[in-house]
Amino acid sequence: MLRNLPNGSDMSKAVIMGIALASNIGGMLSPIASPQNVVALSIMKPAPSWGQWFYVVIPVGLLSIVLIWLLLLLTFQPGKGTVIVPIRPVQDPFTSVQWFVTIVTITTIALWCASSKLEDIFGDMGVIAILPIVLFFGIGILTKEDFNNFPWTIIILASGGLALGKAVRSSGLLDTMAIEIGQQVRGMGLYGVLVVFSSLILVIATFISHTVAAMILLPLVYDVGQNMETDEPHPNLLVMAGVLMCSAAMALPTSGFPNMSEYSLGISASKTLKLTLADSCNHEGGSCWTKISTG
Repeated sequence: MLRNLPNGSDMSKAVIMGIALASNIGGMLSPIASPQNVVALSIMKPAPSWGQWFYVVIPVGLLSIVLIWLLLLLTFQPGKGTVIVPIRPVQDPFTSVQWFVTIVTITTIALWCASSKLEDIFGDMGVIAILPIVLFFGIGILTKEDFNNFPWTIIILASGGLALGKAVRSSGLLDTMAIEIGQQVRGMGLYGVLVVFSSLILVIATFISHTVAAMILLPLVYDVGQNMETDEPHPNLLVMAGVLMCSAAMALPTSGFPNMSEYSLGISASKTLKLTLADSCNHEGGSCWTKISTG
């Protein structure tokens, strides 16, 4: 669809940004939708069930999507002068390979959903994630070239964030920070602490990876919440609000993996359109610079 829109179209900008922002909101919607949710589940005691998670997050996600849609409409006004070429519908029947991929995908998601009850069999959800990798590469659906084309930079960045979070905890820095921040918020009510930590996480997660922010800050939030001088400290409430704010931190192109992916996609699409236009100019024998600069 983007290739059929004019270069620099407001519609293309709205679509790219909308996909990125919706992906961040989608990272809230289930316990396995993003790494920071898995981090939060490992911290909260007792961990919320899938039903409890959906009960809290789905209204937040729906409201956020509506607000994003309205902001995109007001900012870019994509409907003005935009004509979308209909995409040819795919009428080919499902092949056996497509059915196999669909079944493996649904099975993997179902195993993730039941991971707490299957802990004696698989141990960790990461083990379940290995199953489709083994199956797809083992029977040749994915090849060596596919493996080499994986976004390893993003994977290593996420792994580095996990290592950073582990180091903060094992070195004792997390305990020191928890004691200091606990003294600063002493005397504040539960909802006052909730506002303070939510704002802090929103700012920090905007400038660093969502996963890194969750690994560093959510254990700190839980420790502070657990040690609050109230009758019911509710540390799980603070962690739940914190993990949602991690996903909601998306103000910069580098704030999260969806933003980085869509931002690079937008740059790549712009370059491709300019190269295509330049090639057509060469065939026409016209002035490429004039047409590219005005297009």
